[in-house]
Amino acid sequence: MTPQTARDLFVTGLRNAHAMERQAEELMERQIERTTDYPEVQARLRQHLDETRRQIDRLDRCLEACDASASTLKDATLSFMGNMAALGHAMAGDEILKNTFANNAFEHYEIAAYKSLITLSERAGVDAAALLRQSLKEEEDMAAWIDAHVSNVTLAYLARESTAA
Repeated sequence: MTPQTARDLFVTGLRNAHAMERQAEELMERQIERTTDYPEVQARLRQHLDETRRQIDRLDRCLEACDASASTLKDATLSFMGNMAALGHAMAGDEILKNTFANNAFEHYEIAAYKSLITLSERAGVDAAALLRQSLKEEEDMAAWIDAHVSNVTLAYLARESTAA
């Protein structure tokens, strides 16, 4: 693989990651609006939303270093999909559980994307690994938090349903 091929793939990956983070931003904004009954989840989502916005800024810096920019079409498409996914879960009685499961999967998707970008940046000879590792760490921390709280969220949901019945 030539450095140019790696660079082209890296730029495509950065654009994809940028759109992925825009989707995450939309999802979390909608979830934050709907998690008032789960203040611990809401607080962690707010924290990760701030991290996600910084991740978008880092991706913009990486793209600028490659004389590239984000894909408006990809950003818009995935933002729309994020809103639709949130809407789909909002209609479910067990919305908090569905969001927890989906967020767990999405965080692991993001982790894999950042690991791939780090590898591509090194092959492409682009000095972006430190920025990408920072985002990777934030995603790993969020995934660990979700994993550690699945039981608590489930029990909180059960308690709410038990009192509503």
